[in-house]
This record gives sequence, C-alpha cells and structure tokens, in this order.
Amino acid sequence: MQPLVPAPVTPLALTLAGAQVLRPGGWSQAPLGIAGGVLTDATPGRVLDLSGYWLLPGIVDAHGDGFERHLAPRRGALSSLEDGLAMAAAELAVNGITTAMLAQFFSWEGGMRGPAFAEAMCAAHAALAPSQPVDLRLQLRLEVGMAAAFPRASALIRQHGVGYVVLNDHLPHEALLKGKRPPRLTGQALKSGRSPEAHLALLRRLHEESWGNPAPVRDFIAGHPGVLFGSHDDRTAADRVHWGDLGARVSEFPETVEAARAAMSRGEPVVLGAPNVVRGGSHAGKVSAADLVAAGACSALASDYHYPAPRQAALKLAAEIGIERAWALVSSGPAAMLGLVDRGELSPGKRADVVVLEPETGRVVATFAAGRLAWLGPELAEVLLG
Repeated sequence: MQPLVPAPVTPLALTLAGAQVLRPGGWSQAPLGIAGGVLTDATPGRVLDLSGYWLLPGIVDAHGDGFERHLAPRRGALSSLEDGLAMAAAELAVNGITTAMLAQFFSWEGGMRGPAFAEAMCAAHAALAPSQPVDLRLQLRLEVGMAAAFPRASALIRQHGVGYVVLNDHLPHEALLKGKRPPRLTGQALKSGRSPEAHLALLRRLHEESWGNPAPVRDFIAGHPGVLFGSHDDRTAADRVHWGDLGARVSEFPETVEAARAAMSRGEPVVLGAPNVVRGGSHAGKVSAADLVAAGACSALASDYHYPAPRQAALKLAAEIGIERAWALVSSGPAAMLGLVDRGELSPGKRADVVVLEPETGRVVATFAAGRLAWLGPELAEVLLG
C-alpha cells in the first residue's frame, strides 16, 4: 500500500486588525496581513478585529523533549508514534510554539533513548511532519561514548535531514575512574533492559573507549558540514573551550555562570531552560537561568521538558527586562541561532508565525503557523468562524 500524501493546504488570507503588534521596532497597532503563508503590510482577505489582544512572533523552541510523554503515555506503553507526534504538535500550538526542535536521544541508555527508538521516531516524524502547520524539526542528542555507533547515527542524520546535534556525555566517569559502582545503576539497568552486571560492564567499556579521546567526536563533527553542533551541561569555562574547539558551537544548559560567560565571550550561543526561569531556579541546584538572562548570558530559552515554559518564562521576565527583549529570547534569538532567517519576528516577507495572546491571562487564544491556523481557542472561535 502506498503511503497517503497529505492534500495541499492553501494558507489563509487574513488581516489581523486592532491588536497591539510586537514588531522589531516595538509595539504598533498597524494591521498585520497574512497571505501566501507570509506576513505583509497589505490588508488581504477577511479582516479580523482582535482589539484587546497582543500579536507576538511565533515561539521557536530550540530544544524540547516534551513530546516523549505523548509517545509513551506510561513507561513501556508505546502508542502509535505518528499519533503521539500529532498530539505533541497540538500541544506545541496551544502554547504558541510554531517551530520545535524535537530533542531525541541516541544513547547507550536504551529504551526510548536507544538508537532503535531514535530510528523509529525519525521515521514517524518523516511520515507526519509534512502535514503539520507547526514546523517539527529533529535534534539528535548523541552520546559521545558511542563511537562504535557513530556510523549508525550518521546515517540517521543524513537520511532524515537532522540539522542540529547536541553532544551528551552521561557516562559516570568520576565513579568509574575511582573503581566505584555508579549511583542509580540498578534502576538505570532495568530501564535499559539489561541486568545490572551487563549494564556496568557496558559503562566500563564505553568509559575506557571514550575517556580522554576526543578524536572520534572531532571526526564526526567534521564529517557533517552544515549541521549545527552543541554541547550539553558545560560545567566550566574549560568545558566550553573544549567542546567549542571541537566544533560544538552551542552551549546548551550550562551549569555555571563561568561556563555561560565563556561561551558568550567566544561568540557562541547559550541556550537555557525556560522551566528554570519559571521555577525561579534550577530543580537540580545549578545556576539560575534568570540570573544569566539578567547578565546578558543567554541567546535562547528552550522548553526543555515543558512546552508551556517558554511563553511563561518570557512573560515573567518581561517585568524585569521588558517584553521586547524577553520575547526575543523565545523567537528571534533561537531563530537566529538555528539559522532560520525566515522567522522569529513580525516583519513583511517573514513566515506567518503569529501568536494571539490574551495579555491579562497570558494565555494563547490562537496560533498561526506559516499562515495556517494551528490552534484556535474558544475565545476567538466565534470571531473567526462567525
């Protein structure tokens, strides 16, 4: 049976009038037109009166794994991966996210983090993503200790056009260097489907192969020109220099002020977790993302594990740094980092990614993605459909 090809969808022709529009130069009440999937200063199609609402650029989420809960509602209970991704796309749109990097593990940890699941997830993405108004993109979270599996990861990157790879190193090197049994070994082994003894043997082997040996990672990065690489959880300035010199230019979720400042001083983007801002600090006791934002050491805020967080974080930060700068951390900032020059701001000719926000509650009442209606709340249903 041949796969179903989604029927082409004609983008809307609309004029959004009466709202406060956050343009690159600041707030404006000039109407915002949508035609052919892009923004225009003209007034095409039907005019919608959105008086009392804010129009903001669609959120660009540089890193999020919140889709996992839709793929596996309970541990080990996998649903249809395509249906799960469709539900994730709906959640993204409800929260004003119009471009989403889906952060999929490629790890020795197995299960939903293992190579086989990564391949299945990428296949489901290829089947579903073209039909979705929200731009679903793939990020691979590659464990650096898996050099033997790098060819398999490379094939996945090339086959599915993965444009962003983040290098993780979750091996418990400190414990293994001391000959100690790593913490949480038994639980981790059970999740991976291995016995604790087999899991420990695997960790020891991967540690011995990767510790102090950056050559496989350097060669892997060099072998994928055009792919954006980053590192994860930099602890020190030396960590950032190490990964940056290898070619991993983005610092995702640095754990200290020192590491974040080292990245910014080198002209390298820093991605921080929006949930950290919303919570008022790191759940793991690391550096405060809000403090780094205040210090100018942040290029983008990402959902991490909670899709409402970028919107919530930007609105919370607006009281301190202004809505223009705060919203840029979830729109134009991540768009620039990812090389997506066609989005991130409400300007003529840009992709028509628009969030309609109720300013008093901070809730999204409608989301347009590439000129298509991705989410419509009950507040605007009568306005749009009447």
